[in-house]
Amino acid sequence: RKRIVAQLTKYKNKDYDYVINEAVSQQESGADVLDVNAGLPEIDEVETLKQLVKEIQAVSSLPLQIDSSDPVAVEQAVRIYNGKPIINSVNGSKESLEAILPIVKKYGAAVVALTLDESGIPDTAEGRFEIAEKIINTAKEYGIPKTDILIDCLVLSASTNQDMVLETTKAITLVKSRLGVKT
Repeated sequence: RKRIVAQLTKYKNKDYDYVINEAVSQQESGADVLDVNAGLPEIDEVETLKQLVKEIQAVSSLPLQIDSSDPVAVEQAVRIYNGKPIINSVNGSKESLEAILPIVKKYGAAVVALTLDESGIPDTAEGRFEIAEKIINTAKEYGIPKTDILIDCLVLSASTNQDMVLETTKAITLVKSRLGVKT
């Protein structure tokens, strides 16, 4: 809690040193991608996310994954990104597909696609596969190639949902073999 409050104060004051240092540390530790999220209460998420993208790109050559539940923040951050961003995320709900896929197409981004929809996360591998297929088909309607879609079959806590671990691994196999996309 103290860390979040301290971070909130820093963001309000446009002090991004912590994030910059963390980005450098993550890159030096072998990270392949940096997830950038500015979803804290009481801040201007659109402006903060844009500024974080600028600041991090100034110190790191790693690809950035733009992470926000606000489509406006996502679009504004992707718009100023130098390179091919990854958007985190879209899911199988109509609202999400209609909000995020046009941004993916417009800016040539890649997108993480979560296998959940209005009903939540399916209990079965086949249910998750069906959502992945829906996302791929809808993305195709927007002209988004399968190579720009990364399906996340959603791993749930193994300690409380041991049966779900098998369903997740089955879902990954189904998505890779039947849809031919990255997971």
